[in-house]
Amino acid sequence: MRPLSGAPAERLRRVRFVLTDMDDTLTHHGALAAQTYTALERLRRGGVPVIPVTAAPAGWCDQMARMWPIGGVIGENGGFYFDSPGGGAVTRRFWHPDPERAAVAARLDALAAAIAERVPVARVASDQPFRLTSLAYDAPADAGVRDALLAAFRDAGARVTVNSLWVLGWFGDYDKLTMARRVMAEAHGLPIDERGDEILYVGDSTNDAPMFAFFGNSVGVSTVVDFLPHLPVPPTWVTRGPGGAGFVEVADAILQAKG
Repeated sequence: MRPLSGAPAERLRRVRFVLTDMDDTLTHHGALAAQTYTALERLRRGGVPVIPVTAAPAGWCDQMARMWPIGGVIGENGGFYFDSPGGGAVTRRFWHPDPERAAVAARLDALAAAIAERVPVARVASDQPFRLTSLAYDAPADAGVRDALLAAFRDAGARVTVNSLWVLGWFGDYDKLTMARRVMAEAHGLPIDERGDEILYVGDSTNDAPMFAFFGNSVGVSTVVDFLPHLPVPPTWVTRGPGGAGFVEVADAILQAKG
């Protein structure tokens, strides 16, 4: 990783969209600072929409799509994309087609019951009632409990990842990157496999690994150093500050490069 302050202006000038993790990337210690929210507005005014790509639940994402100055939000690690074009009603695109969604939800309910017996000390995340496509547990401090959760998800045929807040599992062959590929092509007319240099990604932890590996323009906020042992490919650049303060650095760098 190299300091973001040394990122070439010509690369940042080409950026048309910022995709970003939310928890501990836009936020810090669970709070969204005013300067970070203002950075979202500044980027939008500068013609660079921000699209959060987060593990956060549908309930949070619905509010973000309605009220935040963003270009839509990918939630639950790729389970859906919510947008509110022009501030109107929220449009919802799910990874699974509608006829399959009820069956997937039933599988998640059955998996939650199985985990309750297999890993009884695991704590279901308090935001689980607001999720539509995933099953989340508070990230355990005990490595043995975390590993038992990961094994329970994998044994059930689920995908699973870990970030700073949750152990998160789902059924479906997607992650942040595969849903971003679909959304950027279908909703924004940008095929990322050919024009990935028009996107910059910002993240902080393990579930950002596919994005860090794919996007040449990738930034980790400073706390990403805690997760480097679990990242096959580190981000290209790193900020000085953590969380939202780091994101403000990203906004400043892009807007300065664009003049």
